[in-house]
Amino acid sequence: MIAILKKEFNSFFAAPIAYLVIGVFLLINGLFLWVFKDDFNILNAGFADINSFFYLTPWIFLFLIPAITMKSFADEFNSGTIEILKTRPISNWQIILGKFWASLLLVIVALVPTLIYVYTIYQLGSPIGNIDLGSIVGSYIGLLFLATTYTAIGLFTSTLSKNQIVAFILGVFISFLLFYGFDAISNSFSNQRILIQKLGINEHYKSIARGVIDTRDLLYFTSVTLFFLFITKNRLDNE
Repeated sequence: MIAILKKEFNSFFAAPIAYLVIGVFLLINGLFLWVFKDDFNILNAGFADINSFFYLTPWIFLFLIPAITMKSFADEFNSGTIEILKTRPISNWQIILGKFWASLLLVIVALVPTLIYVYTIYQLGSPIGNIDLGSIVGSYIGLLFLATTYTAIGLFTSTLSKNQIVAFILGVFISFLLFYGFDAISNSFSNQRILIQKLGINEHYKSIARGVIDTRDLLYFTSVTLFFLFITKNRLDNE
């Protein structure tokens, strides 16, 4: 698994994809949070708050992570190298987990520079340091769990087609459906609204972002992630 992880992670930086992912992620956040004069602009908020970042990032991840994972298996199927991988003394689980952790590690690398936003808000507080660190830490944990789920979904959709663009579109669609779809559906069922919302990712992400780590939220993210990893393995077993 470690060998696959290193190979996949290094391949991101051997091509422009890693630099594009990190650059686009930081550029979009930077423009919305510091440049554009809209509701997301931190400087226009009038108080030291970084909630705009944690609201925007799940939507950016919705497109960014499928872009990272789309070639994971689609490229292997298209080039025929998946057969070479299968002849090596490694299991399908090792292949999947190696690619999974490599993609997730790239997302984490993209998140690290955003800590400067936290430092900036910390300095802008009145007095300095007057920010809700608990909520910020919880939100970062929420983003990590969100990223693991999106990555698992992206890996699965990359096994559905040899075409990377198709894999990307399917990844975005399924991720969007799980993130926001249940919220939209719940509006039509007022009596069961809360129950339906809890089936979606967004409700559990917002719960963790409040700074309270609930085992039910962790179990939800873990279950969804494992589900998509298992059906990814099933796809590989049947190839």
